[in-house]
Amino acid sequence: MDYNSNRSKLSLPEYGRNLQNMVDHILTIEDRAERNRAARTIIDIMGNMYPYLRDINDFKHKLWDHLAIMADFKLDIDYPYDPPQPEFFQSTPNRIPYEDNKIKYRHYGKILESLIEKAAVYENEEERKILISLIANHMKKSYLVWNKDSVTDDKIFQDIEELSHGRIKCTELQLTETKDILSRNAQPGTNVNRNKKKDGKNFQKKQQR
Repeated sequence: MDYNSNRSKLSLPEYGRNLQNMVDHILTIEDRAERNRAARTIIDIMGNMYPYLRDINDFKHKLWDHLAIMADFKLDIDYPYDPPQPEFFQSTPNRIPYEDNKIKYRHYGKILESLIEKAAVYENEEERKILISLIANHMKKSYLVWNKDSVTDDKIFQDIEELSHGRIKCTELQLTETKDILSRNAQPGTNVNRNKKKDGKNFQKKQQR
């Protein structure tokens, strides 16, 4: 039996074994003009395999590059474009510079920490109180998404004070009730809504009786 595991590895498996065999065959053609004709025929076949890609810019260029790759860069023909060099595929990509941002509490996120930093130095006192109230309520909502049970307002106040390095204190702030936040977070189809629908139906039955 001729198993794929016993065959040579395909450079571009999306084109299949038969097309790879065609590419291997034109490597054995001695006449250069004949090789060029065979190469153009293979390019046409490759293009017909993916007609929906014809609108992509440089589609033909990509096909000729794929032909060079499938021929292991050994095909001596008149390329209409500069073929890729094997060194290009052997070089390692440049390292992506990621920001080293350490988040104190991941359930709040980095953006919220930045908002707290802005609120801590906000000059307009009235607007500052409104901003802190919005931030605190958002923190409570985020906390309840992470922990479905409950969270006290004191915990939110402590976290704000910690994240602001003591510059924000919310002892007199009144936050949204936990039950109200949970009811807003409940999506259609959840147990909360199913129970409400069930209670509504039971109420209607009692009224009919």
